[in-house]
Amino acid sequence: MTSTASSMDLRQGQAPHDPRPSWRQRLRRFGYTPATDAPEGDVRDRLVPSYTEPSPRLWQALGVPPVLAARLARWSGWGGPLLVTLMAGLMRFWNLGSPRAVIFDETYYAKDAWALVHHGFEVSWDKYGKNANDLVLQTHGHVRVPTDPAYVVHPPVGKYVIGLGEMIFGFDPFGWRFMTALLGTLSVLLLCRIGRRIFRSTFLGCLAGALMAVDGLHFVMSRTSLLDGVLMFFVVATFGCLVVDRDRARERLAAALPAGPDGRVRPDAGVADTFRFGLRPWRWAAGVMLGLAIGTKWNGLYVLVAFCVMTVLWDVGARKVAGARHPYAAVLKYDTGLAFLATVPVALVVYLASWTGWILSPSDGTGGYYRNWAANDGKGGSWTFLPDWLRSLWHYEHEVYNFHVHLSQPHTYQSNPWSWIVLGRPVSYFYESPSPGADGCPADAGQKCAREVLAIGTPLLWWVACFAILYVLWRWAFRRDWRAGAIACGIAAGYLPWFMYQERTIFLFYAVVFLPFLCLAVAMMIGAIVGPPGSTDTRRVIGASAAGVLVLLIAWNFIYFWPLYTGQAIPIDSWRSRMWLDTWV
Repeated sequence: MTSTASSMDLRQGQAPHDPRPSWRQRLRRFGYTPATDAPEGDVRDRLVPSYTEPSPRLWQALGVPPVLAARLARWSGWGGPLLVTLMAGLMRFWNLGSPRAVIFDETYYAKDAWALVHHGFEVSWDKYGKNANDLVLQTHGHVRVPTDPAYVVHPPVGKYVIGLGEMIFGFDPFGWRFMTALLGTLSVLLLCRIGRRIFRSTFLGCLAGALMAVDGLHFVMSRTSLLDGVLMFFVVATFGCLVVDRDRARERLAAALPAGPDGRVRPDAGVADTFRFGLRPWRWAAGVMLGLAIGTKWNGLYVLVAFCVMTVLWDVGARKVAGARHPYAAVLKYDTGLAFLATVPVALVVYLASWTGWILSPSDGTGGYYRNWAANDGKGGSWTFLPDWLRSLWHYEHEVYNFHVHLSQPHTYQSNPWSWIVLGRPVSYFYESPSPGADGCPADAGQKCAREVLAIGTPLLWWVACFAILYVLWRWAFRRDWRAGAIACGIAAGYLPWFMYQERTIFLFYAVVFLPFLCLAVAMMIGAIVGPPGSTDTRRVIGASAAGVLVLLIAWNFIYFWPLYTGQAIPIDSWRSRMWLDTWV
């Protein structure tokens, strides 16, 4: 009896042993943290976390006086991103007009843009034959714009953007690349600020922007007048608007929660279940950006769907933190309708408005392509009560959809989306073989040089991003980190839809749309390598050293491939040494 009683005493206050661990106990082995483990504290700190500040020891080690350190910390929120943006802009605008040629699909978009800003619709340049591009370059763009409409398969927004640069600087390579270079530079600024806001760290935000600044694919797309770089900018701008809206909404919700006698704000189901966020201008701005994205290329539609779901889930999360008993019902009742109105209808209106030039063109056959369809071939039917321009536009969109779905013509540089993330098959935009002493080829080269513009990401950055994707997925699944979920959503929206078109002719440079989210993922992983707040000095030194080496290697990798990004002539052996994979040739 004594031994039995003693053993019972040892088990007092303990839960009965369960030989079958629960699914949560199993997932703990992989880092899962259940909701009950969330730290207690002021709810305001969970709804709107504060920004991290540099350690005073850092300023002391650098010999910075406290007053100056306070000013630097205050200015760094904008100063850091602006410095990174300045670096990105100098690189992108340097020698922007080189190569002085119409490279890759500039043959379509540069001329379509010039026609749009003059006629309001795209035209056929067939009257000039195969020499149209040479004529444009030889005359510095002083060619008569044709009037015959052309069949094109992309909406006009991106081409209007390119055309704006042509109107300012002329119909030449610098002119038609100016706006893509400007938007590419501004996208770096946006990413720095977005990263700073979601990570609550100026360092990690600037790191994300700097990584994109030294990515080869982003660099090349910023210096080429293609639509995908424009689409990427509007996608990043949409994401930024939604992130700001998230913060603003949570600030209002936190302000509405009652404070206790000790001044601390605690969850309140009554407020959280009935709170109305009111007008949310940043969400409406996101709707405008989505409309511009879809008006550039149709794959912006997938971004719209993904981001709408994401922002609604953010509202659910905010109400949960605030103490809502029925957060999904509250969001459905108070938030979903306004969220829909601020995005889908707004995006649709913006998209239709982007076709204004085509809509206002004559419907007698001298206007935009298919502008006269309703008046000629579309007579009769049950939709004749709609305006002719709307029925003609609908027919045009239907034909474009069929084109995109059935596009399977083989191309030398086409690739499967499975290979994009490891840069399996880049796209050569431009290639020449100058002789020694010509076009930058060294006179003592001994043989012809290679001069190429290759649309390929910085290899080390993309290969590191493969691991970063796994990290954010783990962080989202097991740590319920909304930042990781948002980054994963951005990658999925730009990447996964292409897997539905395995037989379609598609290219690696489409991946530039989700590249910003890869950079955020890498920045988040590097932040984890450096170490969380409260880590020991030894842990921080080791982590910072490893992270610093990784970032320097990525920067070196970009510099190494610089000649292939800028079309500089290099000896053929130097060119071969940069063809790390057989599929890059």
